[in-house]
Amino acid sequence: MSPDFEAILVQLRQFRDERDWAQFHNAKDLALAISIEAAELNEQFLWKQADQANPDRVQEELADVLLYAFQLADRYGWNIPQLMQQKIARNAEKYPADKARGNATKHTEL
Repeated sequence: MSPDFEAILVQLRQFRDERDWAQFHNAKDLALAISIEAAELNEQFLWKQADQANPDRVQEELADVLLYAFQLADRYGWNIPQLMQQKIARNAEKYPADKARGNATKHTEL
């Protein structure tokens, strides 16, 4: 795993363990936390043009989503860069550039 990813996981584990929160960080609750934080991220754009969202608030909410996502991956022992690279490769198969370029159609309709 990338040193940067591992360093973040070490910090997250330390933060969690200093507060005895591991007992609350089961897969279900981490997944729910991701969803809740994603909703808070969406809220930054609600009723606004995209460029009207406060970048500082967007950054803060995005960080929350990512931190919970990292913790969920860590809970399963998954290698985050590998997980992401595998997903990019699957998406490349589902959305070949020659068919998907400039097209927002779902892969099943390309």
